Amino acid sequence: MSKQGKLIVFSAPSGSGKTTIVRHLLGELDLNLDFSISATSRDARGKEKHGEDYYFISNEEFKAHIKNDDFVEFEEVYTNNYYGTLKKEVHRIWELGKHVIFDIDVVGGLNIKNKFPDNTLAIFVQPPSIEEMERRLRGRKTDSEEKIQERVAKAEREMEYAKDFDVVLVNDNLEQAKQEAHILVENFIK
Repeated sequence: MSKQGKLIVFSAPSGSGKTTIVRHLLGELDLNLDFSISATSRDARGKEKHGEDYYFISNEEFKAHIKNDDFVEFEEVYTNNYYGTLKKEVHRIWELGKHVIFDIDVVGGLNIKNKFPDNTLAIFVQPPSIEEMERRLRGRKTDSEEKIQERVAKAEREMEYAKDFDVVLVNDNLEQAKQEAHILVENFIK
């Protein structure tokens, strides 16, 4: 059995800046973090790579993993569109002697916190406002108007979960949010 490291969960609505913050922290070598690659039953988008961005597996494979209790957490986000964290992924990172960092949806993040309450720091990254988040999503120029509206509606629901996280990190200044995230993680892993 590998030595159990810490679990650092970053959850947030789309457009909050969580992925940017997680990438920043992965580059901070003093934190000794490695990224947990989620499994998904959806197809790769754009330049996404199997084993780097996600583990892309079929619905049948995903359901077989569920049946075999291979996930730390999983969720059917949309009909027949699953996302989850494989136990072997967490153990892979712990075997390296590192702490696991997650960039994960709100429900998945809370599921990890509930499974490993003492070893998990759950951080909710909050955009300064729904309007600012919508502006950021539009600035990406990656989503249709319908998709943006869907993400905004989902974000409004997700914001209600913020109170269930250990920390709410408001990202109204990205450089400041990165610094605050570093301090939070550093203090937790000591």
